[in-house]
Amino acid sequence: MTNKTILQLENGILFLLTLTLFIYFGFPVFYFFLFLLLPDITMVGYLSNPSLGAKIYNLGHNLVFPVLLIFIYLPTQTTLLLAISLVWCAHIFIDRILGYGLKYPDTFKHTHIQNL
Repeated sequence: MTNKTILQLENGILFLLTLTLFIYFGFPVFYFFLFLLLPDITMVGYLSNPSLGAKIYNLGHNLVFPVLLIFIYLPTQTTLLLAISLVWCAHIFIDRILGYGLKYPDTFKHTHIQNL
């Protein structure tokens, strides 16, 4: 089994975990799938140039910000933060299952997963 396959399986399990948690906390599944592609709005930077596009895309496609939302949720119990975080994480996991990852500044199709 290759490293890429291991990462795809790992991200598949994490996607299922986020979907399960979304359902467990009582959020409507309709919203999960409605907003699942919303983080792709970060591709708008590519309209300017690949370097800026990669920077903006990578801001929206790393786990730092959705995990920060979870840490903010814990003391505040603001359920909207948890719902946003779960959908955001799920989007990242789906991207990585499909072989999309963090972008290099040369071209949209050059990702960190391709180097595995």
